[in-house]
Parts: sequence; structure tokens; C-alpha cells
Amino acid sequence: MTEQTLSAVSGVRMQQEGHLGRIILDRPKRLNAVDISMASGIKAALQIWRNDPSIHTILLESSSTRAFCAGGDLRAIHDCLKAQGALKAYDLMQRVYDVMLLLADYKKPIVSFLDGVAMGGGIGLGGHVRYRVVTETSVLAMPETAIGLAPDAGGSWLLARAPGFSGLRRAVTGGRMNGAESVAMGFADILVSSASLTDLKEALSIEAAEHVFARLHSQPESLDVQDLDFCYDAPNILQVIEKLKAEGSEEAQEDLEALSRACPFSVQVAWYGWHRARAASSLHEAFALEENMVRHMVARPDFVEGIRARLIDKDNKPAWMPPTLTEVNEQEVQNCFNN
Repeated sequence: MTEQTLSAVSGVRMQQEGHLGRIILDRPKRLNAVDISMASGIKAALQIWRNDPSIHTILLESSSTRAFCAGGDLRAIHDCLKAQGALKAYDLMQRVYDVMLLLADYKKPIVSFLDGVAMGGGIGLGGHVRYRVVTETSVLAMPETAIGLAPDAGGSWLLARAPGFSGLRRAVTGGRMNGAESVAMGFADILVSSASLTDLKEALSIEAAEHVFARLHSQPESLDVQDLDFCYDAPNILQVIEKLKAEGSEEAQEDLEALSRACPFSVQVAWYGWHRARAASSLHEAFALEENMVRHMVARPDFVEGIRARLIDKDNKPAWMPPTLTEVNEQEVQNCFNN
């Protein structure tokens, strides 16, 4: 095994093991929250190995079993917003999105080990590559409506292609998926035990990725992820809420509670964003829709307030503007999808 140093880059290590190039996310204290330095390190590794004939497969993994990547570095974005404004903050986010698309478009096969927590930006890094592996410890989600944003990082593309209305449900509530659910939802390709990852890594170092994964079952046992679909099959989110109230199950109540905590403006944007991503013809088109949306939303007070309440002060009492779904301005929501 050889390890190469990425000069002036923190949070990423790269190693070569046989024919396998390993990109190791290494910010364990921050649950590998992706910042511009980490994104730059990933990009540098991909550039180094792009034309290296000794590297056949790339593995994107974490140095910690606790999390693959818990999302974007929202503290850094918050600080940038406060110090330099929304345009600069958006620019930082855009540069990370570019690396996510680089991973998605890479010619050599990339494998992601989505072991532990993989949310938001973590989905953007590991959710669009050729082989996506989850385990019994995996927890995947797009929880952006809780912080005044809406699904980004290509998350809307995956959510819009999940069975039925299961993706719309997770888009507005930020609902979590375990490993089996992630495969059924199309966020991952294969479920294995976390104990088998070492053997899988060794196999990838000596064999072609397509041969390794051809031996593995690509689908876990049949799983229905379309619970409450009838509630989300509605013309707007307000009617969804009425259906959830009438349904009255424990799952419906959990959704109602999640929606009550979420940013009302974000819920509306996530609703329309899912429908627009459903009509998109490619991941690149979905990213373009999301990035336009993000550019508008980072300039709104809800985004700063959501990060403050959830991550900075941790009082979990955000003062949303407006405070209710019925007060959200429809035209302002639509403006998020216009240039």
C-alpha cells in the first residue's frame, strides 16, 4: 500500500492499494462535513489518477465508521454568509457541487462506501457514482428543509426517481432511510454487512469492479417504501397535511411533526423542486435547477436562522419567515427556479 500526500489539503487522504485508488475522507470530529478544502482534495486525487494506468477503480470512503459524510460544512458557510455575504457563500457551495459532478462523470468506476451517516452533501459525494454500497449502520437523508434550504447536491434527482411518492415524502420531511430502504429508494446499489467492507475493499484492489459486484446480490429483500403514498398524491402540500391528519397513523403523525419543525418556505420549495426534478432529463439538469434554487435561498434569512438554531446555538427554535405554510408567497417560491 502506498500513500500520497495532497499538498495544502486537509480532510482528505489518498492511498493506492493494488489497482485501487482510495480517497479517504478524514474529518472525523466534523463527521466529514465537506468544505472547499475537502472538495479540492477529492478533485486533486481524481486528476492524479485519471490517466494512471495502475489505477483501475476509485474508492470513496471514510476514516471513521460513524459517518461517511454528514453533509456540507454549514458552519463554514454560515461564517462566510456573515462575513462576506450570500454571493460568496453560494460560490463556495457551487465549487463543491462541481466536484460532485466530477465524481458522477468520472470515466473510471468509482465505488462509495456509504457506511454510517450520509446526508445532504454526503449524498452529493457518494450518491451519484457507479457503485454505491450501504450497510446495516447506514443512515441516509436529505434533511435540508430543517435548515431553511431544500434538497440539493443532486438529491432532488434521486428523490424524484424513487418509487411512487416516497421521494417527495422524504424531500419535504427530511425523512431518514436505513441501508435496505436506501437501495429500494435508488440511493444505493447494494447492501452488505459493515464487517464485509474490508474483504470487499481487498477484492476491488485485485479485480475489476464490475466482476466484484457481479458476484454480489444487487437488491435486498423486497421492501415497500411507499407507505403514505396516497397522502402525498395531492396537488399541494396543504392537502397533504390534511390527508396525513385524516390518516392518523403513527407514521403520519411523525410526518406531521417533521413538517411542523421544518422551514415553511423550504417545504414549499422542496415540493416544487421534486416535481421539477422529476421532469429533468439528466443529473446535470437537476443540478442546474438546484443551484439556481440554492442561489436564491442562501440570500434569505431562513438559511442563516436555520443554521443558527440547529448547529450554532442549538436551541432548535428557529424563527422562520414566514412562520407558516399558508403565509408563504407563491411567487417568491417560483422565483427560486428562475434565473
